[in-house]
Amino acid sequence: ANLDWVSATLSLLQAFARHGGQRVVMAGTCAEYDWNDGRCYESTTALQPATLYGVCKNATRQIIERFCEQHQISSAWGRIFFLYGEHEHPARLVSSVISSLLKGEEALCSAGTQRRDFLHVSDVASAFVTLLDSDVQGAVNIASGEGLAIKDVVIRIAHKLDQDNLVRLDARPTPPGDPELLVADIARLRDEVKWTPTLSLDAGLDQTIAWWRHELHGP
Repeated sequence: ANLDWVSATLSLLQAFARHGGQRVVMAGTCAEYDWNDGRCYESTTALQPATLYGVCKNATRQIIERFCEQHQISSAWGRIFFLYGEHEHPARLVSSVISSLLKGEEALCSAGTQRRDFLHVSDVASAFVTLLDSDVQGAVNIASGEGLAIKDVVIRIAHKLDQDNLVRLDARPTPPGDPELLVADIARLRDEVKWTPTLSLDAGLDQTIAWWRHELHGP
């Protein structure tokens, strides 16, 4: 599917150019980076993806940049880090912990010492709209710029649901090669795009919990 999406993306870009498109902004991923660096900078962190997903994203970015230069199209590439929020796949971290605890089930987690850069999906969308409306070109990290320990996020969710007794840290192994730190530098996003997050982690989690409660139990 990753390979199919590369082809589909490039077909979309070609159609956009044929019909007079002037600026394109597409979504990349932090999986394009070499995760050994910990803090990721657009200008200096090596691009060395470890997965086919990351490879395909990075290859698509390279083709888009060259294509847009050739056709005088303004382009930007937003590298998303760890988003969460409503409608997320139930197997991902925040959604799986919330849905498990709402069902009265144990939330089985790793030790959770890894620090990640979380951003609510509404802020991700807002950042992309602001990037599109700007004249900034090239890669821009879409993130909060702050590293939070996974276990702290999990425990905060449990406190909100009064289900601390159902959290099981260290019940699952940490995935092999999982870095201890993965956080974005957001200087370009803040200083050039002129955007910063508006939703706190607490507010974002509250919205996500409310959505999952409605999804699981109805109004």
